[in-house]
Amino acid sequence: MLRPADFRNLPAEPNMFVGRESDMDELVHLMTVSRAVTLCGAGGIGKTRLALRLAARIAPDHPGGVYLVELADLEKGELGGHVAAELGIAGDLAETIGGRRVLLLLDNCEQVIGECAELCRALLGRCPGLTILATSREPLRVEGETVWRVPPLSVDGAESEAVRLFVARAAAARPGFEPTEETRPLVVELCQALDGLPLAIELAAAMVRVLSVGQLVERLDDRFRLLAGGARTAPARHRTLRATVDWSYRLLTSQERLLLRRTAAFRSSWTLDLAEEVCSGPGLPEEEVLPRLCDLVDKSLVALDGEIAGQARYRLLETVRDYALEQLAASGEEPELRCRHLEALARMAAGFREALAPGTRTSWRVFERYINLFDGLRAEIGAACDWSVSIGLPETALGLLTDIRFLLIGGRKPDMAERLDRLLALDAPLVPPGLRGQAMILRGELAQEAGDLEPAVRCVRTGLDMCTAAGDVYGEAIGTIALAGLTGEQDLLSDALDTARRSGDLILEALAQGSRASFGLSQGRLHEARRAFEAVLSISEELDNHYGQAFSHIGLATIARRTGDLPTARRHYESGLRLVRHADPRQQIASCLAGLGGVALDEGDLVEARAKLTKALLLSRDAGLRTGIARRLEAWASLLAAEGDHRHAVLLTAASVALRHRRPDARTEELLRPARSRLGEAVVAVLWSEGTSMTADQAVSCALDGTLPDLPPQPTPTLPATQESRLTPREREIAELVARGLSNRAIADELIISPATAARHVANILSKLGFSTRTQIAAWLIANR
Repeated sequence: MLRPADFRNLPAEPNMFVGRESDMDELVHLMTVSRAVTLCGAGGIGKTRLALRLAARIAPDHPGGVYLVELADLEKGELGGHVAAELGIAGDLAETIGGRRVLLLLDNCEQVIGECAELCRALLGRCPGLTILATSREPLRVEGETVWRVPPLSVDGAESEAVRLFVARAAAARPGFEPTEETRPLVVELCQALDGLPLAIELAAAMVRVLSVGQLVERLDDRFRLLAGGARTAPARHRTLRATVDWSYRLLTSQERLLLRRTAAFRSSWTLDLAEEVCSGPGLPEEEVLPRLCDLVDKSLVALDGEIAGQARYRLLETVRDYALEQLAASGEEPELRCRHLEALARMAAGFREALAPGTRTSWRVFERYINLFDGLRAEIGAACDWSVSIGLPETALGLLTDIRFLLIGGRKPDMAERLDRLLALDAPLVPPGLRGQAMILRGELAQEAGDLEPAVRCVRTGLDMCTAAGDVYGEAIGTIALAGLTGEQDLLSDALDTARRSGDLILEALAQGSRASFGLSQGRLHEARRAFEAVLSISEELDNHYGQAFSHIGLATIARRTGDLPTARRHYESGLRLVRHADPRQQIASCLAGLGGVALDEGDLVEARAKLTKALLLSRDAGLRTGIARRLEAWASLLAAEGDHRHAVLLTAASVALRHRRPDARTEELLRPARSRLGEAVVAVLWSEGTSMTADQAVSCALDGTLPDLPPQPTPTLPATQESRLTPREREIAELVARGLSNRAIADELIISPATAARHVANILSKLGFSTRTQIAAWLIANR
């Protein structure tokens, strides 16, 4: 007969249950609407502990009894008798349970998964009051089953579930343990490195009895050796981290093992297409990759991690990947798999370049798909480049990077510059000179984005010379355009545009016009800049290139704002933002947001200005855009000055100037002038010295929450000179003539110099003062008389 109605054989909890509050609430509700719930997850994820906690919580709803049946050590054919014994039944299971309200907890079903499925199907069909809660590394696949994937513990921040668990268990292992201000970030790092896996965190916490948190973090590269000290009373599979993963690996078929170890070739994540290209081979035909991948997902060894570019993305928990890497290295397949990984990404990049070939009309939807795909696979691109460096063969990786050059520019992958340096530094004489030249030009463009103009010019000139010598027409074109954009030399700008037009490549023509537009804007030639931006917009609309259109709208908005046409500026910024919001080009999005913040500031709407400038600054910081951060800080300084916070305005102005490695200009003086009058020269000098010493992160924190870093004592503070003192006597004389409305030719006649000399002096004045128009020179001169 069945045990007494109020029977429960749930063990007492050995220690405090930490976290999963929202998970528990969701599961309690789920158990009221489903008669069969399976908690699925990787080994060590906490399925059993969660199931026991859940069973105890809902036990009052099952007056017929709550029964835990542990299955981990069963052999095939033993299931029915074992369950009957746990329930105290000698006869027919289903008949004895009958209509009673019973909760049956089947723990660790994976060892006898087929028999469990059959038993559950039979019992659920004959016992209307029965509810089954199961734990398994894969679903039972019975009718009516609800599969609930047990997630890792949250790992974001010092109050996350994983950190709370670590602290609780560490305190039990070493009484008095409490994370300090110094060790708390290390605990967060440790929990993140362990993927929020409860078993791994508990094993790590137990080690604080002999190691510091810092030592634990340092030794995580060998996590299987480190985390080998579980409780003696724990099941053997849970005494060490390796035993847990070994248990799962032994339950796989030979093809599942092949696929698992081969997926370790991916550093972070992959798509099905990549898996089929990289992981198929001896023992695993391409058509078998998808079904085996499904098996590994079901068995909680591969995680489905959202989508990229409309394709499912998969990844391994870091602990599983470390184990799979060991298996891959032991198999001898690793070098071949790494090469296939690199070649698969290179083919994908070549497809992107072909989509941009002259005469090809690629829709923005296709272009956007490539953007998001490569953005989602950026860790894979980095890993492929690292492999190329390690084997000393850079050609394929250089081709990969130059094929996606337009995706690397724009702040999307700031870490590629260093990898490109290492690839270019390899002694590889077989690399085609044209390819090496294109890669050198790309390196210069990345340096320009980082605000390093001298190395940018040097790299682009070197690459251009190499492409010209090699007869690489495309490389010569992009090099000429890049150099023209860096130097602004009129002859180069004209050559770049002529070269692009002769090539018939509209993208190159748009780039050349863009260089002309940007330089015209910087020199205050607003009519010339407007015409060039409008040309870029026209070409980009013909190509359905939202990037180019957004670039044009940002440029036209800037011109409109400088001329005081704020409604037009707002319209262009909003148009640019709409065009690129789904593709995440962070530099352009940040520029649009900052522009809208500037418009709001000009209109006196400080609340809207702060909201937009905050988003822009956070985006620039998260993307690692050093120049973008500096520009956003200057905008923030204007906002703070408008709000009356002149101290922080001076700090951020100084930080902005320092981050851009440039001299203070008229814009700087405009921000400092009210601070000088309200705070005094001495105070402003001290603040300026402190601001120039801040790092980018410190300056961002200062802007967003007013945090002032602990800085070392500064040398004798020196305040930048006023703008007037920066002009030579001759430049001051010419500025006076500009204020009178004289043209360059009239100035030349007045001073008996050549028109070219007059133009050069005017350009120097604009540069020193940070202005873009002659009208600004006149207004500044009048204000400073």
